[in-house]
Amino acid sequence: MIEALPPEPGALASGAQDATGATAPAGLEEATAPVLGFERELGVTTASLGDPTDPGFWALTPLTDEIRRGRLADPVSGKSVQVELRPSGGASGAGTRVSLSAMQALEVPLISLTNLKVYASE
Repeated sequence: MIEALPPEPGALASGAQDATGATAPAGLEEATAPVLGFERELGVTTASLGDPTDPGFWALTPLTDEIRRGRLADPVSGKSVQVELRPSGGASGAGTRVSLSAMQALEVPLISLTNLKVYASE
């Protein structure tokens, strides 16, 4: 399935503060910008927090076999974030580890498992 991502209203720019005074992670504006071009859905994965010391917007997933640009979407909230998809080498049901910045952009709980849709940019 190929689809284009509509713009997301209300995204914080990098370094901007929200109403609670929290600072947005570096690169947030670019990561939450609308996708230009087309993308293909790779599947749904159970996601958890990856290595919090590894900076940036990335997902280590068995749904790709090469490093590529992609997007993670939370089907519940509708929020999405562009990430670097990295192959994990695991079985397709092994789950995906997601960067701290991407988890924060999606506003999903850091200590729970979350089902996310994974898209590859074409």
